[in-house]
Amino acid sequence: MMPEALRQSRYQMKTCFQRYVSKGRRLMKNQQLTEELEASAGDDKVDKARLADGFLGYVICSTQEAVVLPPLVAFAVRTNPGVWEFIRVHSGDLSAEEITPSAYLKCKETLYDEKWARDDNSLEVDFGALDLSTPRLTLPSSIGNGMQFVSRFMSSKLSGKPESMKPLLDYLLNLNHRGEKLMISDTLDTADKLQTALLLAEVFVAGLEKSTPYQQFEQRFQEWGLEKGWGDTAETCRETLNFLSEVLQAPDPINMEKFFSRVPSVFNIVIFSIHGYFGQEKVLGLPDTGGQVVYILDQVRALEEELLQRIRKQGLNVTPKILVLTRLIPDAKGTKCNVELEPVEHTKHSSILRVPFKTDDGKDLRQWVSRFDIYPYLERYAQDSSVKILDILEGKPDMVIGNYTDGNLVASLLSSKLGVTQGTIAHALEKTKYEDSNVKWREMDHKYHFSCQFTADMIAMNTSDFIIASTYQEIAGRSVTT
Repeated sequence: MMPEALRQSRYQMKTCFQRYVSKGRRLMKNQQLTEELEASAGDDKVDKARLADGFLGYVICSTQEAVVLPPLVAFAVRTNPGVWEFIRVHSGDLSAEEITPSAYLKCKETLYDEKWARDDNSLEVDFGALDLSTPRLTLPSSIGNGMQFVSRFMSSKLSGKPESMKPLLDYLLNLNHRGEKLMISDTLDTADKLQTALLLAEVFVAGLEKSTPYQQFEQRFQEWGLEKGWGDTAETCRETLNFLSEVLQAPDPINMEKFFSRVPSVFNIVIFSIHGYFGQEKVLGLPDTGGQVVYILDQVRALEEELLQRIRKQGLNVTPKILVLTRLIPDAKGTKCNVELEPVEHTKHSSILRVPFKTDDGKDLRQWVSRFDIYPYLERYAQDSSVKILDILEGKPDMVIGNYTDGNLVASLLSSKLGVTQGTIAHALEKTKYEDSNVKWREMDHKYHFSCQFTADMIAMNTSDFIIASTYQEIAGRSVTT
């Protein structure tokens, strides 16, 4: 891309690149690059417009930053979400070459610590995915459509030979709530047996009134090896039976998604939002306390309502529970942050559970701790939280969700320990709030501990089963910036 842009007008390109290198070593942001590109055209409005609208203008517009090490300029070009090119240009002869991300980062480090940049033994960390078996989204159009992508992936895995259905069958055979079987009994241990039972049940419910309650034909279902969980009425049961029949006959993403939206698998949820003063009154404005409290409480209320609706439609008599795990702070500054268990207002089955941080000698840490300084307490916190959770829920949760770095790390630790599904709520990385914090890490890390945060985020993101984001921009940024 860059070589083509440089061939447009070599005179103007040379003028532009001479301006870039004239002020010596520096890191240039997109706005600086654009301004100096326009300035290289002088006062000629036609030339300015030609440059801005030309190939180089497009490249500069897509450039996030550039490292100037005269006579070289290295560009970090983001052409699409998740698609980067790193180009190094010689300002004298305008020769251009594509370089690796590592080479670009070495150029950037040279600006601030040349000795470190040239050290062959300097630390390098691979931030690639830890689990290479997980399907990866490669198209920008797939961003935000994770459920559709997963449905397509699962459909492809289940297609083909009959034995390919075994993972789905095993999953259904393991469904239960507090030891009570759901959907199918152990007698339906082959795909053929399951398909036969589905056919018999579909024909049967088709002859009933749509509104017939499940309880009136529950015994008949059990004779065929079908347990509760298919629906609350004959109509709902018929739909769910049909979705699974279609999946077993010829897996397709649409029926796969429809079927799994009906599966009764989530009843108890734990959400970790640890830092700050997490409460329902007198907390907003206190340190590290703001929008995340309102966001989590709103989501809990909506989540409880969704769970109640789904459980009712599944024909089950089950009470869901949601626990919001946060930190118990003995010196609570007039708030309820020193209360261990507090019901969430406007809910029936949701509570805030507060667990204290422990000091090295096992005592409760009394005072508030900044979100930048809580990392040494989190592993012990995860252990203590798991004991409380298992006691209150009388068993494992079906899902744990983390909020912010600290909550996500603890959710990851607990998910690994208990073997349950993990969700991660995307958040704004603190690094983005402090310009050039990556290259100025020596100045900032002692205060903000970004290295701890990024490591924790990397662990949580890689172990998470799904990521929750409110907007496309949280995942992919905007078209012109990350």
